[in-house]
Amino acid sequence: MSLLKRIEQNQQQPAPTEAQSSKLQELRVKRSSPAVGSRDAYVELKNRIQQKLISELDPGMDITQTAEVRATIREMFETMLEEESIVLTRNEKRRLFESIVAEILGYGPLEQFLQTDGITEIMVNGPEHVYIESSGKLQRTNVTFEDNDHLLRIIDRIVAPLGRRIDEGSPMVDARLPDGSRVNAVVPPISLNGASLTIRVFSKIPFTVENLIEFGSITPEAVEFLRACVIAKLNVLVSGGTGSGKTTLLNILSSFIPDGERIVTIENAAELQLRQEHVVTLESRSANVEGRGAVTIQDLVINSLRMRPDRIIVGEVRGGEALDMLQAMNTGHDGSMTTGHANSTRDMLSRLETMVLMAGMDLPHRAIREQVASAIHLIVHQDRMRDGTRKVMSISEIQGMEGDVITTSEIFRFEQTSIEDGKVIGRLRPTGLRPKFMWKIQEAGIMLPPSIFGIGARNRR
Repeated sequence: MSLLKRIEQNQQQPAPTEAQSSKLQELRVKRSSPAVGSRDAYVELKNRIQQKLISELDPGMDITQTAEVRATIREMFETMLEEESIVLTRNEKRRLFESIVAEILGYGPLEQFLQTDGITEIMVNGPEHVYIESSGKLQRTNVTFEDNDHLLRIIDRIVAPLGRRIDEGSPMVDARLPDGSRVNAVVPPISLNGASLTIRVFSKIPFTVENLIEFGSITPEAVEFLRACVIAKLNVLVSGGTGSGKTTLLNILSSFIPDGERIVTIENAAELQLRQEHVVTLESRSANVEGRGAVTIQDLVINSLRMRPDRIIVGEVRGGEALDMLQAMNTGHDGSMTTGHANSTRDMLSRLETMVLMAGMDLPHRAIREQVASAIHLIVHQDRMRDGTRKVMSISEIQGMEGDVITTSEIFRFEQTSIEDGKVIGRLRPTGLRPKFMWKIQEAGIMLPPSIFGIGARNRR
């Protein structure tokens, strides 16, 4: 798509009604600008220069050559300021230029947050309220959109390249930015306070196991144990609540997979960043405008079994695909991994049972539990603490069945000792129990010292 055509598409917007304009004017936050007076004057200046730039840019310019387009826009921007005798300070000029470039090439007011390291979530509750999450803490920003139509243009810019649409007829959409960041948008009439946008920002530099140890999310002993479990091809399930760091931990666990194995990853939005050479990445697809062409996680799990995988990694099980995942784990695809939403290890087992029933198979509860008990070896539960930090709370072995109940044994457990200055103080400690699957680890040629399990050595404090 040519630059001019894309920009014109992004700039088109229906004129607001008189009632809408009046309401937006009441909600709009007045801000002063030393160079142009009020916020409205600043917006008018920005829009005027922006429209003039759009009209004078070469329609055939390649939009993918961002550096070249940016340099062209800067040259034209400087010329316009000089021709119109607009005097701005260096900071005002920089802010105006970056704002215009973000509108033309990026995602408007949100562009600065997407380019800032450390921001993990961006939440827009209507045009006047923009929040970010940084270091596990929510904070409101002073960034606003001009109006609801401005916010809708940015949302359209995100979803349009994916062949998706969002309007009154289809007011909800899930999408993914080119860098992998996950996007969810909801617009009126579903959202009553204007369009709502949530972006789970994709980390440009993936976290390493050393980072997790440094953050206090996990201990070196637990990492050594989990590394041995992955190499020994044990099936691992990572559980936790929303935003607890499940995908990050899954990504780190997958980094322990030896080179030379064929790995198939299956996700709703591709987030895993595996560094092995032999990786096939699959991503589900929603239905198109006509309601056709959907490819579900369950479809991909079934298809992956025909791709000769050594390991299958499912980003998250949410429904009937849990049954196919369990069957894969039970039929020779050892070392597979996945995540699931749950508040505890025991809750995860109950949810797995429910998800299997969602596949539409009328299976007895005992048969489902036997499948779970024989397929999964280890559940790693992660939680987000009240201070915003993410910590591994429990590492539990699935031991088997006793009657109709799945039995588990906790190998590591997080023990909170205190709260200092609002920070949770504690450590993931071994319980002193050795897992029954130790023979699998030993068969893989790995000899873990008893001290890892708190045997024959005092726990470090």
